[in-house]
Formats: sequence, structure tokens, C-alpha cells
Amino acid sequence: MSKRSVRRRAGVLTRVVALSAAVTAMFAGMQMGQPEEASAHGSATNPPTRNYGCWDRWADNFQSPAMEEEDPMCWQAWQANPNAMWNWNGLYVNGVNGNHETAIPDGQLCSAGRDRYAALDEPGQWKTVTKDNQFSVTVTDQAQHGADYYKVYITKQGFDPTTQRLGWDNLELVTETGSRPPATTTTIDNIDAGDRTGRHIVYTVWQASHMDQSYYFCSDVKFNGS
Repeated sequence: MSKRSVRRRAGVLTRVVALSAAVTAMFAGMQMGQPEEASAHGSATNPPTRNYGCWDRWADNFQSPAMEEEDPMCWQAWQANPNAMWNWNGLYVNGVNGNHETAIPDGQLCSAGRDRYAALDEPGQWKTVTKDNQFSVTVTDQAQHGADYYKVYITKQGFDPTTQRLGWDNLELVTETGSRPPATTTTIDNIDAGDRTGRHIVYTVWQASHMDQSYYFCSDVKFNGS
């Protein structure tokens, strides 16, 4: 065999080994919970949704064993499907045609019935933010879809998010907006929680304007009664 042939075969072997190593690294990354490519859409960010909150608190350290003790509901969500957090801005359903209560089954409101986000439906000690009983919801609209409307619901007094999955009958519609223009962030003001106290879920439905695309957000709060 000529020296030229040996060098050519050695070069091919080197490229094959490098490609194999790259593929191995890619699959190892997937198994460790590295992100899928996320499309820019949006989410409620204040009060934060369950998956946005988990991403915000843990994205830089999502493999930390401390999460299991400090933030157990986020821990189970990361273990179930990390892409629910990496894709915090993609929790939507197309073609609902306004029939939200028909399209999204009881017990699956926080995931909108999507398998990727199923861990968000689990009841438990999700982290909460404290809110006055007059409060606002901020939606981050990365793609600037705009909105035909927003609907904001709050769980009825007596519902326990630590032990119960969310159903439509557990909710009271407290605010419905008109259309909103495209913007990076939209704030829904003057939401009245009435005389609610303690732990609740704020459930926001965002009907985007660019197409029949509906977003569904569970945000865990504690009302201080003031």
C-alpha cells in the first residue's frame, strides 16, 4: 500500500472518529436534559407560570441535587421532561376556536393536555409569590403576537392546589380584556381577587391574534387579603 493511500485512509478514519464522538456527545447531552430548540412565543411571567418559574430559578443549575429538597415540584418537573422548562414559552394549542373548556380536559389545565407539560398538572407544594388582592398579570410576548383577548381566572376559596388537580369548575373568571396590540410585554391591570386568602392558582388564557393559537398558564400565588 502506498504512503498516499495510508494517509488518505488515516484521514478518513480520523473524520469518522470525530463524527462518532460528536454524535455520542449530542445524545449524552439529550439524556442529561439539554434543551430542544425553543420557538419564541410567550408566557405569563408575573406571577410566573409553573414552568417559567422552574426555568427562571434553576436553568443555570438544573442538575443540582439541592433542587429535590428546596423546590420539589420543580424537581419532579425537570425529571419528567426538561423541555417543559426549556420551552417555557411554548405552552399553547392551535385551532381551539374559543372552545377552551371543551378542548382542555379537567385535570390537565396546567399542561393544556400536552404530554411535554404533564408534570405541571401535578398537585403539590409549588413555589408561590405573594400578591395583594388587587393585582396585575404580566405576559411576556416574545414573538409579539398580540392578543384577541386575555381571560384571567382564579381558583375558588377552598380549592387546595397541594392536593387537587385543577378543573374548570374550580375556577372563577375575574377579568376578560379586549384586544391588545403586539408588544414585548403586556400587563393586565386591576384584577380583583375579592376576599380570597392563602394559596391559589391564577389561570390565564391568552388568545393570540396572529392565528387561532391559545395559551394556558398556571401561576401559583398566595393572597395576603389586602
